Amino acid sequence: MKNRKNQNRREFLKETALSAAGLMIVPRHVIGGKGFTAPSDMVNIAIIGAGGQSMYSIRELAKLNDARIISIADPAEHWENDILYSTDTGRGPVKKFIESQYKEKIPNYKISEYVDFREMLKKEKAIDAIVCASPDNTHAYISIYSMKAGKHVYCEKPLTHNIREAREINRVAKETGLATQMGNQLHSTDTIRQTVEYLRGGVIGTVREAHAWVSATRWLPFLSGFPKESTPVPGNFNWDLWLGPTGFRPYNKMYTPVKWRDFWDFGCGALGDFGCHDMDAAAWAFNLSSPDTVQVFPAGNRGSKDIAPYGEIGYYNFSARGEQAPLKLTWYSGGLLPDIPESVPGDLKLSGRGAMYVGDKGVIITNGGASTPPLVFPEKLRKSATIPQPSLPRSKGHHREWIDAVKGGVPAMSNFEYASKLTEITLLGVLSLRLGGQKVYWDSEGMKATGLSEADIFISEPVRKGWEI
Repeated sequence: MKNRKNQNRREFLKETALSAAGLMIVPRHVIGGKGFTAPSDMVNIAIIGAGGQSMYSIRELAKLNDARIISIADPAEHWENDILYSTDTGRGPVKKFIESQYKEKIPNYKISEYVDFREMLKKEKAIDAIVCASPDNTHAYISIYSMKAGKHVYCEKPLTHNIREAREINRVAKETGLATQMGNQLHSTDTIRQTVEYLRGGVIGTVREAHAWVSATRWLPFLSGFPKESTPVPGNFNWDLWLGPTGFRPYNKMYTPVKWRDFWDFGCGALGDFGCHDMDAAAWAFNLSSPDTVQVFPAGNRGSKDIAPYGEIGYYNFSARGEQAPLKLTWYSGGLLPDIPESVPGDLKLSGRGAMYVGDKGVIITNGGASTPPLVFPEKLRKSATIPQPSLPRSKGHHREWIDAVKGGVPAMSNFEYASKLTEITLLGVLSLRLGGQKVYWDSEGMKATGLSEADIFISEPVRKGWEI
């Protein structure tokens, strides 16, 4: 099923060319010039969600000669000076940005524009794949709808808003055989792959303790819940469509753009925002699946049933599996940091974001969410340790991996099978937070928090009519 349309086009063109040329094959570069990409090899992409994060994917895709963005959909026409990205966003500004990225290659390049992505997918028959860069609460619906429409999907993290969605998105990806990738871009860096190789290679011995932290906190630190009043809906903004599967509530300007991450109905707080980045190396190296127990405590401004806390500290406990020893993974946000082991020099200062792995021989620390090479302590071990030979393929780029998969290559490394498991680990911490820090004993097979029936509504959230998946 995967790439059937492109494959059929290529076969047809090849047969036609051979017949016309009397079996004489003319190299493509002779026909089209240097850098030419045949139409049958071009991947046509649509962007769903015109916030600032979409611009990262747009920049990366615009670098590729065999990928082209042809359409965009978003309920909002224009947001002025997005507070996270310090630029105007929404359909209008992002459409102009996309067209500017292609103007050198294709003068006067224009793309189509839609409010509702469903209308776009019905009308724009040339779309091969989509990038989903919408708020968290619509990730699953958009991705599943697109895959059922036969489109390959790249979706920002966290992959879904609840655990049931994570399992369903994985099921549909397997069923359709389409090329998928989650937007945890650090997964495609050499440094995270080095870290995984060091951990698997036993450089610091058996690891039973891991830590991941990020300084991220709330956007609205003094709010205790949903705003009590409503404010006028901006012009050219379809608020009802933006809500997607989430129950209707009056609009307030505090929700958009970006600040929706603070509210449980729309986002997943700092843990949901960064967990799929900063717990990635541990999940990958030790092949983590479901933890036995999870308990994440709110810190600082403690949040509520409606809004994420200022920070958190939480504990994931994974039982032994095969040769892997039991592992305790601790998560921190909002400025909280782990204690530094004695084997690490006392003058070392941890960055605002990073990870640490404690083995029976030593310690590995990475900064910036695995964006730096693994640093081994004590220094004596660093000098004497045998550095593992590379065992993981080095990436040509996060989006490059996905486009290659779309064209029939090997699956991208953070495909939905892997990404759904990493997302579920992250969302189990969010579940504990939403329950006020209660300990979750996780029954993975039954998809239940044992003895905690109040968790059910967060594991599988109710959706509005018409938004079922």
